[in-house]
Amino acid sequence: MRTDDFGTGRPDGGHDLRHHGDAEVRDGGSALVDLAVNVRADTPPAWLRERIAGSLASLAAYPDGRAARAAVAARHGLPVERVLLTAGAAEAFVLLARALKVRRPVVVHPQFTEPEAALRDAGHTVDRVLLRAADGFRLDPAAVPEDADLVVVGNPTNPTSVLHPAAVLAGLARPGRTLVVDEAFMDAVPGEREALAGRTDVPGLVVLRSLTKTWGLAGLRIGYVLAAPETIADLERAQPLWPVSTPALAAAEACVAPAALAEAAQAARRIAADREHLVAGLAALAGHGHGVRVAGPAEGPFVLVRMEGAAKVRGRLRELGFAVRRGDTFPGLGEEWVRVAVRGRGVVDGFLEAVRVALGERCPPARPTR
Repeated sequence: MRTDDFGTGRPDGGHDLRHHGDAEVRDGGSALVDLAVNVRADTPPAWLRERIAGSLASLAAYPDGRAARAAVAARHGLPVERVLLTAGAAEAFVLLARALKVRRPVVVHPQFTEPEAALRDAGHTVDRVLLRAADGFRLDPAAVPEDADLVVVGNPTNPTSVLHPAAVLAGLARPGRTLVVDEAFMDAVPGEREALAGRTDVPGLVVLRSLTKTWGLAGLRIGYVLAAPETIADLERAQPLWPVSTPALAAAEACVAPAALAEAAQAARRIAADREHLVAGLAALAGHGHGVRVAGPAEGPFVLVRMEGAAKVRGRLRELGFAVRRGDTFPGLGEEWVRVAVRGRGVVDGFLEAVRVALGERCPPARPTR
Protein backbone atom coordinates (compact mmCIF):
# COMPACT_ATOMS: atom_id res chain seq x y z
CA MET A 1 0.00 0.00 0.00
CA ARG A 2 1.31 3.40 -0.95
CA THR A 3 0.31 6.73 0.52
CA ASP A 4 1.34 10.29 -0.29
CA ASP A 5 -1.40 12.04 1.69
CA PHE A 6 -1.23 11.52 5.43
CA GLY A 7 -4.43 13.40 6.20
CA THR A 8 -3.16 15.14 9.33
CA GLY A 9 -1.88 18.45 7.95
CA ARG A 10 1.60 17.61 9.26
CA PRO A 11 4.43 16.62 6.89
CA ASP A 12 5.26 13.57 9.00
CA GLY A 13 1.68 12.34 9.10
CA GLY A 14 1.40 13.02 12.83
CA HIS A 15 4.11 10.56 13.85
CA ASP A 16 6.94 11.47 16.18
CA LEU A 17 9.83 10.40 13.96
CA ARG A 18 12.34 11.34 16.66
CA HIS A 19 10.92 9.04 19.32
CA HIS A 20 13.16 6.04 19.99
CA GLY A 21 13.16 3.19 22.47
CA ASP A 22 15.66 4.84 24.81
CA ALA A 23 12.97 7.39 25.74
CA GLU A 24 11.14 4.57 27.57
CA VAL A 25 14.01 4.02 30.01
CA ARG A 26 15.28 7.54 30.65
CA ASP A 27 15.00 9.32 33.95
CA GLY A 28 12.30 7.53 35.97
CA GLY A 29 12.49 4.50 33.69
CA SER A 30 16.14 3.75 34.39
CA ALA A 31 15.26 1.11 37.00
CA LEU A 32 12.97 -0.83 34.64
CA VAL A 33 13.91 -4.05 32.88
CA ASP A 34 14.64 -2.71 29.41
CA LEU A 35 12.74 -4.45 26.64
CA ALA A 36 12.34 -1.19 24.72
CA VAL A 37 15.85 -0.80 23.27
CA ASN A 38 17.11 -3.24 20.63
CA VAL A 39 20.66 -3.24 21.95
CA ARG A 40 22.51 -5.90 23.92
CA ALA A 41 21.31 -5.34 27.47
CA ASP A 42 24.52 -6.17 29.30
CA THR A 43 27.83 -4.38 28.88
CA PRO A 44 30.17 -5.25 25.98
CA PRO A 45 32.16 -8.43 26.59
CA ALA A 46 35.33 -8.11 28.66
CA TRP A 47 37.67 -8.62 25.71
CA LEU A 48 35.99 -5.77 23.82
CA ARG A 49 36.06 -3.43 26.81
CA GLU A 50 39.77 -4.15 27.17
CA ARG A 51 40.37 -3.43 23.49
CA ILE A 52 38.53 -0.12 23.74
CA ALA A 53 40.31 0.81 26.97
CA GLY A 54 43.65 0.05 25.34
CA SER A 55 42.96 2.69 22.68
CA LEU A 56 42.72 5.48 25.26
CA ALA A 57 46.51 5.84 25.35
CA SER A 58 46.28 7.17 21.78
CA LEU A 59 43.72 9.90 22.40
CA ALA A 60 46.26 12.70 21.94
CA ALA A 61 46.56 11.78 18.27
CA TYR A 62 43.88 12.40 15.65
CA PRO A 63 41.91 9.26 14.76
CA ASP A 64 43.34 7.15 11.95
CA GLY A 65 40.64 4.97 10.47
CA ARG A 66 42.68 3.14 7.85
CA ALA A 67 43.16 -0.11 9.77
CA ALA A 68 39.51 -0.31 10.83
CA ARG A 69 38.32 0.49 7.31
CA ALA A 70 40.55 -2.22 5.87
CA ALA A 71 39.29 -4.70 8.47
CA VAL A 72 35.65 -4.00 7.60
CA ALA A 73 36.44 -4.28 3.88
CA ALA A 74 38.14 -7.64 4.44
CA ARG A 75 35.20 -8.87 6.52
CA HIS A 76 32.90 -8.37 3.50
CA GLY A 77 35.44 -9.21 0.78
CA LEU A 78 35.42 -5.67 -0.61
CA PRO A 79 38.04 -3.09 -1.55
CA VAL A 80 38.43 -0.28 0.97
CA GLU A 81 37.05 2.19 -1.58
CA ARG A 82 33.63 0.60 -0.98
CA VAL A 83 33.64 1.19 2.79
CA LEU A 84 32.90 4.28 4.86
CA LEU A 85 33.04 4.25 8.66
CA THR A 86 30.42 6.37 10.41
CA ALA A 87 29.41 7.46 13.89
CA GLY A 88 26.68 4.82 13.95
CA ALA A 89 24.22 4.03 11.18
CA ALA A 90 22.26 7.15 12.14
CA GLU A 91 25.06 9.37 10.79
CA ALA A 92 24.93 7.45 7.53
CA PHE A 93 21.27 8.38 7.05
CA VAL A 94 22.13 12.06 7.51
CA LEU A 95 25.00 11.80 5.02
CA LEU A 96 22.79 10.11 2.45
CA ALA A 97 20.09 12.77 2.85
CA ARG A 98 22.57 15.62 2.46
CA ALA A 99 24.99 14.28 -0.12
CA LEU A 100 22.79 12.52 -2.66
CA LYS A 101 20.91 14.52 -5.27
CA VAL A 102 17.51 12.86 -5.39
CA ARG A 103 14.13 13.98 -6.66
CA ARG A 104 11.75 11.39 -5.25
CA PRO A 105 12.86 9.54 -2.11
CA VAL A 106 10.64 6.73 -0.86
CA VAL A 107 10.84 5.08 2.56
CA VAL A 108 9.25 1.69 3.17
CA HIS A 109 7.36 1.68 6.48
CA PRO A 110 6.91 0.59 9.21
CA GLN A 111 10.64 0.88 9.77
CA PHE A 112 13.28 2.83 11.70
CA THR A 113 12.19 6.45 11.42
CA GLU A 114 15.59 8.19 11.27
CA PRO A 115 15.98 7.81 7.48
CA GLU A 116 12.78 9.75 6.84
CA ALA A 117 13.58 12.29 9.54
CA ALA A 118 17.02 12.91 8.02
CA LEU A 119 15.57 13.30 4.53
CA ARG A 120 12.95 15.77 5.75
CA ASP A 121 15.57 17.74 7.68
CA ALA A 122 17.57 18.00 4.44
CA GLY A 123 14.57 19.54 2.68
CA HIS A 124 13.29 16.50 0.79
CA THR A 125 9.64 15.62 0.30
CA VAL A 126 9.33 11.97 1.26
CA ASP A 127 6.84 9.44 -0.05
CA ARG A 128 5.96 6.38 1.98
CA VAL A 129 5.16 2.81 1.06
CA LEU A 130 3.15 1.43 3.96
CA LEU A 131 3.24 -2.32 4.45
CA ARG A 132 0.17 -3.95 5.98
CA ALA A 133 -0.19 -6.27 8.94
CA ALA A 134 -2.66 -8.31 6.89
CA ASP A 135 0.19 -9.08 4.47
CA GLY A 136 2.61 -9.93 7.25
CA PHE A 137 4.38 -6.61 6.62
CA ARG A 138 5.89 -8.20 3.52
CA LEU A 139 7.08 -5.96 0.72
CA ASP A 140 5.38 -6.08 -2.64
CA PRO A 141 7.97 -4.57 -5.01
CA ALA A 142 5.15 -3.32 -7.24
CA ALA A 143 4.15 -0.89 -4.46
CA VAL A 144 7.39 1.07 -4.90
CA PRO A 145 6.92 3.85 -7.48
CA GLU A 146 8.95 3.26 -10.63
CA ASP A 147 10.23 6.83 -10.63
CA ALA A 148 11.57 6.67 -7.06
CA ASP A 149 15.28 7.47 -7.28
CA LEU A 150 15.99 6.66 -3.61
CA VAL A 151 14.38 3.72 -1.81
CA VAL A 152 15.07 2.96 1.85
CA VAL A 153 14.13 -0.37 3.44
CA GLY A 154 15.26 -2.23 6.56
CA ASN A 155 16.25 -5.90 6.61
CA PRO A 156 15.43 -7.38 9.04
CA THR A 157 13.05 -4.50 9.50
CA ASN A 158 12.73 -2.59 12.75
CA PRO A 159 10.10 -2.83 14.29
CA THR A 160 8.32 -5.62 12.38
CA SER A 161 11.21 -8.14 12.61
CA VAL A 162 10.44 -9.20 9.04
CA LEU A 163 13.34 -10.55 6.98
CA HIS A 164 12.76 -9.76 3.32
CA PRO A 165 14.26 -12.10 0.70
CA ALA A 166 17.49 -10.72 -0.73
CA ALA A 167 16.22 -11.38 -4.24
CA VAL A 168 13.14 -9.23 -3.65
CA LEU A 169 15.22 -6.31 -2.38
CA ALA A 170 17.81 -6.65 -5.14
CA GLY A 171 14.92 -6.61 -7.61
CA LEU A 172 14.16 -3.04 -6.53
CA ALA A 173 17.39 -1.83 -8.16
CA ARG A 174 16.94 0.36 -11.23
CA PRO A 175 19.23 2.52 -13.38
CA GLY A 176 19.46 5.92 -11.70
CA ARG A 177 18.08 4.65 -8.37
CA THR A 178 19.89 4.41 -5.04
CA LEU A 179 18.68 1.42 -3.05
CA VAL A 180 19.47 1.77 0.67
CA VAL A 181 19.15 -1.41 2.73
CA ASP A 182 19.52 -0.94 6.48
CA GLU A 183 21.08 -4.16 7.79
CA ALA A 184 21.69 -2.87 11.32
CA PHE A 185 20.29 -6.11 12.78
CA MET A 186 21.47 -8.58 10.15
CA ASP A 187 24.24 -9.97 12.36
CA ALA A 188 21.48 -11.15 14.75
CA VAL A 189 20.09 -13.42 11.99
CA PRO A 190 21.68 -16.88 12.03
CA GLY A 191 23.89 -17.19 8.97
CA GLU A 192 23.01 -13.62 7.96
CA ARG A 193 20.78 -15.16 5.32
CA GLU A 194 19.22 -12.68 2.92
CA ALA A 195 22.11 -10.24 3.49
CA LEU A 196 23.16 -7.96 0.64
CA ALA A 197 26.33 -6.73 2.33
CA GLY A 198 29.31 -7.54 0.14
CA ARG A 199 27.26 -7.67 -3.08
CA THR A 200 28.70 -5.62 -5.96
CA ASP A 201 26.32 -6.86 -8.67
CA VAL A 202 23.31 -4.78 -7.57
CA PRO A 203 23.42 -1.32 -9.18
CA GLY A 204 22.96 1.61 -6.83
CA LEU A 205 23.06 -0.58 -3.72
CA VAL A 206 23.97 1.04 -0.40
CA VAL A 207 24.09 -1.23 2.66
CA LEU A 208 24.26 0.16 6.18
CA ARG A 209 25.59 -1.84 9.11
CA SER A 210 25.75 -1.07 12.83
CA LEU A 211 28.17 -2.51 15.36
CA THR A 212 26.30 -1.10 18.35
CA LYS A 213 23.45 -3.62 18.63
CA THR A 214 25.11 -7.00 19.02
CA TRP A 215 28.03 -5.64 21.01
CA GLY A 216 26.22 -3.23 23.37
CA LEU A 217 28.03 -0.13 22.03
CA ALA A 218 25.19 2.35 21.52
CA GLY A 219 27.09 4.94 23.55
CA LEU A 220 30.21 4.62 21.39
CA ARG A 221 28.56 5.24 17.98
CA ILE A 222 30.10 3.07 15.30
CA GLY A 223 28.73 1.75 12.02
CA TYR A 224 29.60 1.70 8.35
CA VAL A 225 28.37 2.06 4.79
CA LEU A 226 29.05 -0.34 1.92
CA ALA A 227 28.50 1.11 -1.55
CA ALA A 228 30.08 1.86 -4.91
CA PRO A 229 33.29 3.91 -4.67
CA GLU A 230 31.71 7.02 -6.20
CA THR A 231 28.87 6.93 -3.64
CA ILE A 232 31.35 6.43 -0.79
CA ALA A 233 33.33 9.42 -2.07
CA ASP A 234 30.19 11.59 -2.11
CA LEU A 235 29.30 10.60 1.45
CA GLU A 236 32.85 11.07 2.69
CA ARG A 237 32.90 14.63 1.37
CA ALA A 238 29.79 15.35 3.45
CA GLN A 239 31.43 14.08 6.65
CA PRO A 240 33.29 16.35 9.05
CA LEU A 241 36.96 15.65 9.62
CA TRP A 242 37.72 12.71 11.93
CA PRO A 243 34.06 11.68 12.34
CA VAL A 244 34.80 8.41 14.16
CA SER A 245 36.68 8.46 17.44
CA THR A 246 39.78 6.39 18.18
CA PRO A 247 37.94 4.14 20.69
CA ALA A 248 35.17 3.54 18.13
CA LEU A 249 37.74 2.66 15.47
CA ALA A 250 39.35 0.18 17.85
CA ALA A 251 35.95 -1.38 18.48
CA ALA A 252 35.20 -1.61 14.74
CA GLU A 253 38.44 -3.42 14.04
CA ALA A 254 37.87 -5.80 16.93
CA CYS A 255 34.23 -6.58 16.10
CA VAL A 256 34.95 -7.75 12.55
CA ALA A 257 37.80 -10.07 13.54
CA PRO A 258 37.16 -13.81 12.97
CA ALA A 259 36.82 -14.60 16.68
CA ALA A 260 34.27 -11.80 17.12
CA LEU A 261 32.29 -12.95 14.09
CA ALA A 262 32.15 -16.46 15.54
CA GLU A 263 30.91 -15.06 18.85
CA ALA A 264 28.27 -12.98 17.06
CA ALA A 265 27.10 -16.05 15.14
CA GLN A 266 26.70 -17.93 18.40
CA ALA A 267 24.78 -15.01 19.88
CA ALA A 268 22.47 -14.99 16.84
CA ARG A 269 21.58 -18.63 17.44
CA ARG A 270 20.92 -17.92 21.10
CA ILE A 271 18.72 -14.93 20.22
CA ALA A 272 16.72 -17.09 17.81
CA ALA A 273 16.06 -19.65 20.56
CA ASP A 274 15.11 -16.95 23.09
CA ARG A 275 12.84 -15.31 20.53
CA GLU A 276 11.10 -18.61 19.86
CA HIS A 277 10.46 -18.93 23.60
CA LEU A 278 9.06 -15.38 23.76
CA VAL A 279 6.83 -15.86 20.73
CA ALA A 280 5.51 -19.17 22.09
CA GLY A 281 4.62 -17.50 25.39
CA LEU A 282 2.83 -14.65 23.65
CA ALA A 283 1.04 -17.10 21.37
CA ALA A 284 -0.28 -18.90 24.44
CA LEU A 285 -1.76 -15.61 25.64
CA ALA A 286 -3.35 -15.11 22.24
CA GLY A 287 -5.42 -18.21 22.85
CA HIS A 288 -6.99 -16.62 25.92
CA GLY A 289 -8.94 -14.01 23.98
CA HIS A 290 -6.80 -10.97 24.84
CA GLY A 291 -6.25 -9.84 21.27
CA VAL A 292 -2.53 -10.59 21.50
CA ARG A 293 -0.87 -11.26 18.16
CA VAL A 294 2.79 -11.41 17.17
CA ALA A 295 3.71 -10.13 13.73
CA GLY A 296 5.80 -12.61 11.93
CA PRO A 297 7.53 -14.73 11.36
CA ALA A 298 9.95 -12.68 13.44
CA GLU A 299 13.62 -12.93 12.48
CA GLY A 300 15.27 -10.07 14.39
CA PRO A 301 16.25 -9.57 18.05
CA PHE A 302 12.81 -8.07 18.75
CA VAL A 303 9.16 -8.83 18.05
CA LEU A 304 6.21 -6.64 17.14
CA VAL A 305 3.11 -7.42 19.17
CA ARG A 306 -0.48 -6.30 18.78
CA MET A 307 -2.44 -6.00 22.02
CA GLU A 308 -5.89 -4.63 22.67
CA GLY A 309 -5.54 -1.59 24.90
CA ALA A 310 -1.77 -1.60 24.38
CA ALA A 311 -1.26 1.88 25.85
CA LYS A 312 -2.88 0.81 29.12
CA VAL A 313 -0.97 -2.49 29.10
CA ARG A 314 2.32 -0.61 28.59
CA GLY A 315 1.58 1.55 31.60
CA ARG A 316 0.73 -1.48 33.71
CA LEU A 317 3.92 -3.21 32.61
CA ARG A 318 5.92 -0.19 33.76
CA GLU A 319 4.31 -0.48 37.18
CA LEU A 320 5.40 -4.13 37.17
CA GLY A 321 8.98 -3.18 36.27
CA PHE A 322 9.16 -3.68 32.48
CA ALA A 323 9.60 -1.15 29.67
CA VAL A 324 8.49 -1.96 26.12
CA ARG A 325 8.58 0.28 23.08
CA ARG A 326 5.36 1.97 21.96
CA GLY A 327 4.50 1.30 18.33
CA ASP A 328 2.37 4.25 17.33
CA THR A 329 5.32 6.50 16.44
CA PHE A 330 6.11 4.23 13.48
CA PRO A 331 4.23 5.20 10.30
CA GLY A 332 1.85 2.40 9.44
CA LEU A 333 1.26 1.34 13.05
CA GLY A 334 -1.25 2.46 15.66
CA GLU A 335 -1.65 2.50 19.42
CA GLU A 336 -2.39 -1.21 19.57
CA TRP A 337 1.22 -2.16 18.74
CA VAL A 338 4.29 -2.54 20.97
CA ARG A 339 7.82 -3.71 20.20
CA VAL A 340 9.53 -6.09 22.61
CA ALA A 341 13.27 -6.76 22.60
CA VAL A 342 14.37 -10.38 22.90
CA ARG A 343 16.25 -11.10 26.13
CA GLY A 344 17.42 -14.22 27.96
CA ARG A 345 14.92 -16.86 28.97
CA GLY A 346 14.78 -15.80 32.62
CA VAL A 347 13.91 -12.21 31.69
CA VAL A 348 11.41 -13.42 29.11
CA ASP A 349 9.65 -15.62 31.65
CA GLY A 350 9.37 -12.68 34.06
CA PHE A 351 8.04 -10.48 31.28
CA LEU A 352 5.42 -13.04 30.20
CA GLU A 353 4.23 -13.30 33.79
CA ALA A 354 3.97 -9.51 33.93
CA VAL A 355 1.95 -9.48 30.70
CA ARG A 356 -0.48 -11.96 32.22
CA VAL A 357 -0.89 -9.66 35.20
CA ALA A 358 -1.28 -6.59 33.00
CA LEU A 359 -3.99 -8.39 31.06
CA GLY A 360 -5.75 -9.31 34.29
CA GLU A 361 -4.96 -13.02 34.38
CA ARG A 362 -2.75 -13.19 37.46
CA CYS A 363 -2.05 -11.40 40.73
CA PRO A 364 0.98 -9.07 40.65
CA PRO A 365 4.35 -10.81 41.08
CA ALA A 366 7.29 -9.33 42.97
CA ARG A 367 8.80 -6.41 41.09
CA PRO A 368 11.87 -7.60 39.13
CA THR A 369 15.36 -6.29 39.66
CA ARG A 370 17.66 -5.39 36.82
